[in-house]
Amino acid sequence: MAPKMIPPASAPAFLAAHGWEGAEILPLAGDASFRRYFRVRRADGATAVLMDAPPDKEDIGPFLAVAGHLLDRGFAPPRPLAIDRAQGLLLLEDFGDDRVGPVLAREPHRERAIYEAAVDILAQIAAQPAPEGLPPYDEAAMAREVLLFTDWYLPAMGAEVDDAAYLDAWAESWGDVARLAEANPVMVLRDYHADNLMVIPGREELGLLDFQDALAGHAAYDLVSLLQDARRDVDPALEEAMIARYVEAANVADPLRFRAHYEILGAQRNTKILGIFTRLWKRDGKAHYLALQPRVWAYLERNLAHPALGPVRGWFDSNVPHKLRAAAWAEGAPQ
Repeated sequence: MAPKMIPPASAPAFLAAHGWEGAEILPLAGDASFRRYFRVRRADGATAVLMDAPPDKEDIGPFLAVAGHLLDRGFAPPRPLAIDRAQGLLLLEDFGDDRVGPVLAREPHRERAIYEAAVDILAQIAAQPAPEGLPPYDEAAMAREVLLFTDWYLPAMGAEVDDAAYLDAWAESWGDVARLAEANPVMVLRDYHADNLMVIPGREELGLLDFQDALAGHAAYDLVSLLQDARRDVDPALEEAMIARYVEAANVADPLRFRAHYEILGAQRNTKILGIFTRLWKRDGKAHYLALQPRVWAYLERNLAHPALGPVRGWFDSNVPHKLRAAAWAEGAPQ
């Protein structure tokens, strides 16, 4: 089950040691991990965000390392204000409450401008090589992720398949992606979508969240994460316009090759997400993610239509019938 939103007992002393004695601690959010977030408010009105990452379950080291890389390159992650690694406590700059997803639900006229800004950030990230020390987003990593589909999704549907044939189909499709990522790796934030981007009061740049799992990989991954968002519908016309914007801004040398890689990584990511959402349901009791499965399937079906994914499409056609795809979720969780 999801952790209860009660501040850790060590929080008041941690805050007091760093100039926040007596600050009010208010529940803010949890996420798909064991991390929890609280807003702390001092008597003078100043606010910050407290991250609670239990050390036996989460390591704040990668968050701090990637935040440092982003800050050094001129981007806007929340700045760390105080750190206690032993207790897994981190006090962060407070960006407010305006995640891009809810902002666009209230103010849909801002969608194009915000997506343009988000795409431009990715083009700027891709203009620099990945920082040293980031693990590679290579074939082994991609394979581990797509196995979430066969390890969690298909068993939940009552289906069993041959993992070897499954991985062979993927390897046949993503070989060129992996070669390019190995030759020219960029920093891939891996969960770059509307609910992890912030409109910061009084600032033009978008704030970045949930980047601690960054890897060194292919530039198209974060673009497809943004434009095929599991949590909100992105109009296909906007998706096409933003792909074109990225291709121009990043000076992509071979747009057709890039588009093939975009669809391959989209298929890989969406397949992984179907497995992750099922695992969150079955293992962690977080059933609310299941409502997102039909949207993810719609993205995946579009990805699989690209010729570069012929082997993977063939495997899906042979092993995952229509009744086990989006149709399985039409009336809620399968029984």
